Amino acid sequence: MPEGGASISKTAQEASKTAQEASKTAQEASKTAQEASDTAREAAAGTERPDRTPHRRTGLLVTFLLGSLTAVPPLAMDMYLPSLPEVTRSLHAPAATVQLTLTACLAGMALGQLVVGPMSDRWGRRRPLLAGLAVFVVATVLCALAPTVELLVAFRLAQGLAGAAAIVIARAVVRDLYDGMAMARFFSTLMLISGVAPIVAPLIGGQVLRVTDWRGVFAVLTVIGVLIGVLVWARLPETLAPAERHSGGVGEALRSMRGLLADRSFAGYTLAGGFAFASLFAYISASPFVIQEIYGASPQTFSLLFGLNSVGLVLVGQINGKVLVGRVSLDRVLGIGLAIVITAATALLLMSLGVFGEVGLVPVAAALFVLMSAMGITLPNTQALALMRTKHAAGSASALLGTTSFLIGAIASPLVGVAGEDTALPMAIVQLAAALVALACFMGMCRPWKKESSRPSVEGAVS
Repeated sequence: MPEGGASISKTAQEASKTAQEASKTAQEASKTAQEASDTAREAAAGTERPDRTPHRRTGLLVTFLLGSLTAVPPLAMDMYLPSLPEVTRSLHAPAATVQLTLTACLAGMALGQLVVGPMSDRWGRRRPLLAGLAVFVVATVLCALAPTVELLVAFRLAQGLAGAAAIVIARAVVRDLYDGMAMARFFSTLMLISGVAPIVAPLIGGQVLRVTDWRGVFAVLTVIGVLIGVLVWARLPETLAPAERHSGGVGEALRSMRGLLADRSFAGYTLAGGFAFASLFAYISASPFVIQEIYGASPQTFSLLFGLNSVGLVLVGQINGKVLVGRVSLDRVLGIGLAIVITAATALLLMSLGVFGEVGLVPVAAALFVLMSAMGITLPNTQALALMRTKHAAGSASALLGTTSFLIGAIASPLVGVAGEDTALPMAIVQLAAALVALACFMGMCRPWKKESSRPSVEGAVS
């Protein structure tokens, strides 16, 4: 071939190659623009763009195991609820003192999360979790053997401190694996699993009381703790790589928490979730006395009603994860949930004041069902929205979320018993006040209307 023809052919090949590269570059630019468009739209909707390529995914067994870990607090408290009146009689203690056994467990779980959360950021998730579950089993055995109410309160505090590892590390593992709306959906999936615990726990507790006393409830809890510990040891992988761990000590953990609390939105979602949880825990703490002592229901009837309320929570949680997430702003769904809680608590307060005359168990149970069901769109969304604010130090962020909720709940617990066992008025007042404060924190600190108002302009810019 003549040199001129060869030169022309070579030039044509190079031009073709250049054109292909330009086409590839254009496609990549188009993809980047599309991703930017998606991010802008989701930011306008008040959500964070999920990680499209999560580095790990959970199998069915690990998902079930994470749900079981988040079920440890309701198992430790709800299975024990039907036996509260019997504990009062058995240990010759007033109702307000026996309710401190719930407060102690809740306070222990709150404080324990502050310790275990940063530990899991430094040493990984598995070792602190296994240690916590081991201590939880020992403390539960001691609860079953407690001869006085004072010792029972102390052992319940230890049980809560150890059990904190389960819930705080479960949330941190979810944050290790998921981001954005995928995380919100996964929290709703966990609610489907962990929500079975409040349904089954009081039923188990009520049936245990048929064949033994309240100490048998703690024996069953011991067996459950051992089973969960064995499954964690055998099947739960480490989700925090050594390169992602924090090497600092207490000082770094405190600085990390201070930085999280300086984020106004994170603090707002955390406080909103904490006070919503206080409204829920006021129900958990007072309902055994309200349903059984005031309205004369049996422990088995109380267990059935408690289980029905938990079914409502689970079903609404699944509607949140399967239908609402990705279609409706998480902030808007959270606001609706808080409004429903306030409405139900107001109805309970009016019934307790006698505004509607003498009411039976059915209207009270209906209002409690609505309040509990609304928690299915309130609690998982406060957790997801708060954790979206941080990619690093998930253990510390999870600890702050859990500690805030459990401490505020621990304060609410004794308040519902200040007027004795003959009125439901303190329960209704605490529930309504907590829900109103939750709404105020959400609106005043998170300012969701700013995200809503920014949606049209952002969407118009990217359309």
